Amino acid sequence: MKINIGFEITHNFPQPTPMMVMLNVHPSRELDLVKPDQVTSYPYTPISVYLDGFGNVCGRLVAPAGDFTLTTDAVVLDSGEPDVASWDAYQHAVEDLPDDTLVFLLGSRYCETDRLVNDAWAMFGNTPLGWGRVQAIVDFVHNHITFGYNHARATKSAFDAWNERQGVCRDFAHLAIALCRCMNIPARYATGYLGDIGVPKDPAPMDFSAWFEVYLGGRWHTFDARHNKPRVGRIVMARGRDAADVALTNAFGPNSLKTFRVWTDEVW
Repeated sequence: MKINIGFEITHNFPQPTPMMVMLNVHPSRELDLVKPDQVTSYPYTPISVYLDGFGNVCGRLVAPAGDFTLTTDAVVLDSGEPDVASWDAYQHAVEDLPDDTLVFLLGSRYCETDRLVNDAWAMFGNTPLGWGRVQAIVDFVHNHITFGYNHARATKSAFDAWNERQGVCRDFAHLAIALCRCMNIPARYATGYLGDIGVPKDPAPMDFSAWFEVYLGGRWHTFDARHNKPRVGRIVMARGRDAADVALTNAFGPNSLKTFRVWTDEVW
């Protein structure tokens, strides 16, 4: 399967403004690109690229005053297979976990493990270790939160989503991540493209999506608390502790968003 992915994002800046952007496909999917994922800018502005501490592709630039557009249009080769369920994936004892997974056990900006740990153990302490425990958490979060774009706000955390019981995909991910970490399961945030492939088309405008990954049985596995079912065509862009680590754009000055379009379509 080939999937056409891309976006067009336009900001307006009152003055030249430094930016950090995280808009490329993750390096783990670079070899799948059959049409380059080249972020371009209008008006043209040089973008320097580096890898952050989580292995994500990041760009640095200084946006000019006025309207400034970033865009890409790429094609990715995908297996066409849904997310894999590995019910026999076992849970590691904390002392046996690889060093680089330990940071994903800790609380973070949007995942307040200290405020949820007692409730997490009360609810999930008797669930089966491993995949079954994560699935129990996903089932709970999926049913606990009502999805709605009008429920989004930049400051909403896992604890807020727990109490308010409404949010967008990132809130589902944050709450599930926090609860997994409370149960000593490394969990990390992921963002990227997820189109309506193999499912009824969502009438809402296409957007980037958020899901999460857990470390079980010696590797990372994909879970999606919002949809709570395997999906086809998931294209990761970035991973981190939570949404603070993988912001699509960070502008170091005032600005307004004028255009935001995302596309993710199977190519026939």
